[in-house]
Amino acid sequence: MAQPNNRFLALDVFRGMTVCFMIIVNTPGSELYTFAPLKHAAWHGFTPTDLVFPSFLFAVGNAMSFAMKKYTGAGRATALKKILKRSVLIFLLGYLMYWFPFVHQLPDGSWAGNPIGNTRIMGVLQRIALAYLFASLLILYCKRKTVMIVSAVLLLGYWVVLLLFPVTGADPLSMTGNAGMRLDEWILGDAHLYHGEGIPFDPEGLLSTLPAIVNVVLGYFTGLFIQQKGKTYEGLTKLLLCGCLLIFTALVWNMVFPINKKLWTSSFVLNTVGIDLVLIAALIYLIEFLNVRRGTGFFTVFGKNPLFIYLLSELLAIVLFTIHMEPKLHLYGWLNKYIFQAAIPGPVGSLLFAVLYMLLCWCVGKILDMKKIYVRV
Repeated sequence: MAQPNNRFLALDVFRGMTVCFMIIVNTPGSELYTFAPLKHAAWHGFTPTDLVFPSFLFAVGNAMSFAMKKYTGAGRATALKKILKRSVLIFLLGYLMYWFPFVHQLPDGSWAGNPIGNTRIMGVLQRIALAYLFASLLILYCKRKTVMIVSAVLLLGYWVVLLLFPVTGADPLSMTGNAGMRLDEWILGDAHLYHGEGIPFDPEGLLSTLPAIVNVVLGYFTGLFIQQKGKTYEGLTKLLLCGCLLIFTALVWNMVFPINKKLWTSSFVLNTVGIDLVLIAALIYLIEFLNVRRGTGFFTVFGKNPLFIYLLSELLAIVLFTIHMEPKLHLYGWLNKYIFQAAIPGPVGSLLFAVLYMLLCWCVGKILDMKKIYVRV
């Protein structure tokens, strides 16, 4: 029996909140003046910002719990075709986003093409595509028990691989000594890795994508559970208990396998999924039990076009970084320096920049929503 749409408003709000916060933390006015909670942990450790990306993957799994019913109803062959097509498109969008704007300005003011040989291959959308692909295939072809066993093997196996195959003589859980970095250098090459850490190291690398699959899988099963028992106190209690249990397990595991977003450690997966379960339980209680609906429309604007709004936010930022107002100052930095930092110096000015940038993206999403335009991949 079809369920009314507002039954799952909490999941839409959760997805929208994730995109909203993702834009804020991705586009601070100044890296030098940013509140600590709005920065990623330098290495081991955890900040609220580290929750954003895994929550997006978790939300992808939530959405799969609805879509897979349609896919499987059309037959496995049709479902497989749709899953592969969606995965390839998302991966290509991510790859092209890193290549964009395809040209760069030289010191003499002329322009030259960006060599594809230096384009980063992995990234946020690419990890979403791969995690979605493998999670979907597991769910499509395996029983629930098998999917959970494979998920456990991915988490435990990733830990074992990191410990057994480090760079010779290096700390297996260091940025320069972990097995994931070795694999990425071997398969992708230094030129195709992320260089924002000062060295060729990709926080969305190939090996660390394996535990990220579990974020999607657990998001999927959470979505199914909410559809069945989301509006009952029993269901709410189980979500809270499972969330707290996963957080506790992650903190215990953290003592031997540290919570680390850039390595996407298994303890990081359990910690983020646990927090997501607690947050969703809180949203269900507020929206469904207390009937608090005011303000939810703001977040559902993001939730209705999440991929499009995320791409918009990233591409617009790239354009602002490409246009130079001064020889060594791009438009993004110019706006922050001469407007936001000049008006409100320090972290508050930086946060104001990020919030207004997010609101600009929201306005585009609102226009699309008013016109009933929803971009699907």
